Amino acid sequence: MGQQVDPVGQRVDSRLEDPLALDEIELYGDLVIAASSTEGPLSPTQIDQVLGLAGGRGDPAPRAAG
Repeated sequence: MGQQVDPVGQRVDSRLEDPLALDEIELYGDLVIAASSTEGPLSPTQIDQVLGLAGGRGDPAPRAAG
């Protein structure tokens, strides 16, 4: 019960997954990709856009599936 096989073929206990941590890692990755495609630092507005925040901080916009 709770056992899955990961893409490498190792057994993984699905009870150890942390959906919140996985979401944070995905957001961090989105920021890294955005930062690597600009010549300077990201502005606060650009960061908000990457994180899916609409009209400013704390106003979440719907995230595109993908």
